[in-house]
Amino acid sequence: MSYTIITLEPTNYLDALTFQENFFNAQLEKKANSEETENTLILLQHTPVYTLGKSGDICNLKVPIEETGAEFYQTKRGGDITFHGPGQLVVYPIFDIENFGISVREYVAKLEQCVIECIAEYGLKGERIEDASGVWLDAGNKKARKICAVGLKVSRGISMHGLAFNINTDLSYFDHIVPCGLDDKSVTSLEKELGKKLDFFEVQKKLIAQFEKHFC
Repeated sequence: MSYTIITLEPTNYLDALTFQENFFNAQLEKKANSEETENTLILLQHTPVYTLGKSGDICNLKVPIEETGAEFYQTKRGGDITFHGPGQLVVYPIFDIENFGISVREYVAKLEQCVIECIAEYGLKGERIEDASGVWLDAGNKKARKICAVGLKVSRGISMHGLAFNINTDLSYFDHIVPCGLDDKSVTSLEKELGKKLDFFEVQKKLIAQFEKHFC
């Protein structure tokens, strides 16, 4: 199954949301007209922003947004509050999941697997936690920390939103929130785990290769 890959320059959240919604709505219209849908993979970095999922709790933003140096948006994706910013690879697959013959649950697992196999190339063991989406390190103990968040919207089999993978992210932004509403777990990045900044676009290339492997 082929799809188009689009990489953008650093983009503010609202512009990126409008960009992906255009693709999302076009595929919904095609599906409504029984036309063949197309799959698009969008990759970018955001300017600093906190986003809150439709079932999230605004109380998980611990300080006034004006004190954070970031923007804030309430979204229609699943999940609670998270941060997006420079050094974090955000991936928005506008996929017709039915094209791949999988369920939404299997789709989420495939997204997570792409990241798990990507970070394995750097010697890190990514894992899952039951009832908590995303990719974690040391998932089975008190040191559990999230390196990649996943939050989606799926309508008539068409997906939008996606994953946020911390590569060289400034993790101090997460101090202002209860990430994903989980106050007993922390957040990490490739830079923190490996003790050095990574070549962002090298990591991006490796993640794209995993998408090409798992969504084919």
